[in-house]
Amino acid sequence: MGDFATYILNEENYIQKMIIAYYMSQKTGIFFNKSIVLRTEILRMFLNYASLDVNENEVLTAMLLCNCKKVDDVQKIGRLKTYAKEGAEYLSLLGFDKRFCKICEGVNRYTISENREKESDILELVDQFTGLILKRPEREGFTPEEALIILKERNLKGVNNRYLEDFKVFVKAMQNVYIRETIDVPVIKKLTSLCEKESDVKKFISKLGNRYSSEIDKIMGIEIKKKSEELFKVEKEPEQNKVKEAMKKVHAAHRYTRKIVKSNAEKSLFSKEAAERILNHQSIYKIED
Repeated sequence: MGDFATYILNEENYIQKMIIAYYMSQKTGIFFNKSIVLRTEILRMFLNYASLDVNENEVLTAMLLCNCKKVDDVQKIGRLKTYAKEGAEYLSLLGFDKRFCKICEGVNRYTISENREKESDILELVDQFTGLILKRPEREGFTPEEALIILKERNLKGVNNRYLEDFKVFVKAMQNVYIRETIDVPVIKKLTSLCEKESDVKKFISKLGNRYSSEIDKIMGIEIKKKSEELFKVEKEPEQNKVKEAMKKVHAAHRYTRKIVKSNAEKSLFSKEAAERILNHQSIYKIED
């Protein structure tokens, strides 16, 4: 099983990563449901929008697996404080290194509240935000705006999450980015609706892979370009201080000019046949029954 870490980390296509995690859950019983898929897509959008200085491949993989020992059962509320640590210990048995496991354990602060990995702060934001916008048996889902208020004023009050302000700007911006349907729908609202509507995990992954992820990339690319151009707008012959001020805005607001740190994953350490024996999954997206 130690090869599992190598296998999923070396898969650079994030939809394929989801398929791997899904089949892993079918074989082992780890927690993996539609909410994990939604969390991972929102995380991917956040990384692309804000260009954070982290390894995208590593963080997306962590988002897929950090809740692996979560129990979706209100009768087992006591597990709330232990599942992240149990999950990190389990992932170490699958071959993930110490730092990766620490990132995953930091998805909440029950066991790691200080000296946290910066990637854990990203997982924390996306995990809690997504949980708030989804429906639960006892309540309706909150709007993205309401979820941000709850994050700031309740869940993360008095907590130093280094990416909270970036995340707030991202969510607010996404409220003005629309998916084209019969009626145009803000992208996060559409993804949330899709998550709740689809009958199972495979169908949700299929919809993302076969249509929505590429469409989201396209419309977000347009939005980022538009915002960048707005920030660079100055008079034809601007004064020196106006130029400096414009540059400050560009680097302070969303880091539009920074590049995402891409994974330099090595080639798989074992053959395709061996990989298929581990997880038995076939790809490229059209996996709906």
